[in-house]
Amino acid sequence: MPDLVRAAQPLRQAGRILPVGVGNNCNTHVRQPEHIACRCHPAFVATFDRPRRTDDFRAVSLRALIIDYNGFFASCEQQERPELRGRPVAVVPVMTESTCVIASSYDARARGIKVGTPVSEARQLCPGIVIIESRPEVYIRYHQKLITAVETCLPITEVWSIDEVWCTLPPDWQNRTDALATSRKIKTAIRLIAGECLTCSIGVAPNAWLAKIASDLEKPDGLVVIESEELPQRLFPLKLRDLPGIGGNMETRLRTAGLDTVEKLYAASVEKLRHIWGGIEGERMWERLRGTEVPLPPKRTSSLGHSHVLPPHLRNLAGAEATLHRLLQKASMRLRASGFYAGGMHLALRLSGHKQWSTAATFTETQDTLELTRIFNLLWVRRPSGTTAIHGVGVTLFDLGTTAGHTAMLPGIVDNGDKRAGLNAALDHINKKLGKNTVVFGGALGALDYAPVRIAFNRIPDLQIEEGDASGDLRPNDDELARFRLAPRVSALSVSAS
Repeated sequence: MPDLVRAAQPLRQAGRILPVGVGNNCNTHVRQPEHIACRCHPAFVATFDRPRRTDDFRAVSLRALIIDYNGFFASCEQQERPELRGRPVAVVPVMTESTCVIASSYDARARGIKVGTPVSEARQLCPGIVIIESRPEVYIRYHQKLITAVETCLPITEVWSIDEVWCTLPPDWQNRTDALATSRKIKTAIRLIAGECLTCSIGVAPNAWLAKIASDLEKPDGLVVIESEELPQRLFPLKLRDLPGIGGNMETRLRTAGLDTVEKLYAASVEKLRHIWGGIEGERMWERLRGTEVPLPPKRTSSLGHSHVLPPHLRNLAGAEATLHRLLQKASMRLRASGFYAGGMHLALRLSGHKQWSTAATFTETQDTLELTRIFNLLWVRRPSGTTAIHGVGVTLFDLGTTAGHTAMLPGIVDNGDKRAGLNAALDHINKKLGKNTVVFGGALGALDYAPVRIAFNRIPDLQIEEGDASGDLRPNDDELARFRLAPRVSALSVSAS
């Protein structure tokens, strides 16, 4: 095999060089009938960075394979506890009647119990349902088993969430026969390595977006292939909300523009979709509908945080404050582990009567736990007077960057940054080596017995450095953060004096 073609193989396997239906017309190098493998080809750069727009579906292979684990949290519980198998199961964040279901088994879903169903309603819908408190460490352990199982059959391109992964099929396997065989091997490996209760639905298609749709068409334990020859007609029976990326607001905008079916959406021009979406995302939708794998810009982390529903014994000022201190210390450790500095902090409380209060401040970038604690103390005193019953708390660090503006100190002010950095590094090292909560700052002491892992579906916690991620329900949206950014910055000196 010529060196240039050999060098191109890893790129093909990573999905970076995509089929375009033309050959390599360079006389210097070997001819490749389906892939442009030579940089001498005038279309190489365009193909590498962005797939060619095409309505020739016959030129598009089965590149993407999506694995979606069925009823993941509930399935893990049924695998761990055989007595739960065949019974309706609901998983909740905390054992109280006022909370909501965060996951349910398919037996429970058949009785109308889904994510967000209040526990009291779940008991009415299904008197025999088993309510289980979430055990995130167990789910993370099974997630790691599933990753191992999949990688015995096929490399993983990207982990999308704790219950979903994307794989790119190698060029030689981008056909229906091999794709089906690979999918069945993955199902067998999952059963052998993770257990018989852990099933998955697999979707295979020309791009990951279509493969995601395919994985949702048959649950549980499904296997659906959407081939290029079936497009676009295979999509027409679907509802607009069945398409990834189309939520309630976008559906309203599409209907207002006269696009109330998938067929009409497909027939719309690129220009019209760009106008509806307000930019490049509309063009990306046009491409995805036609089977093109659209490269996305690298994801940028702009915020991180944690939130928790409080158990009854912590639903008071002291319990809420201690829990927030614990969450802030976890977020600070994550911040340093990721190499980020935060320039803003958002604090949120969920009060009785479904009311919510929040505040925020911006400041000179820092990753120091003590500095962030001082800023938290300033925000905490802003809470509404008379606040007593607090049902949930959340803290989010935002305006993340990789450089620390606080290093440029004012003349005459002693910079303790190096000492603080050494202290933070020592604390992180001790907690990693000897276990979480070995050393904490005093504000968190009242909540150490309640610092459970929380798993956001789009992020899997690293149990070595943290106790889990937020449920996300108290995270600020972009509009709220933009409003807080207009306020004057909080200075380190004013925080220290407060």
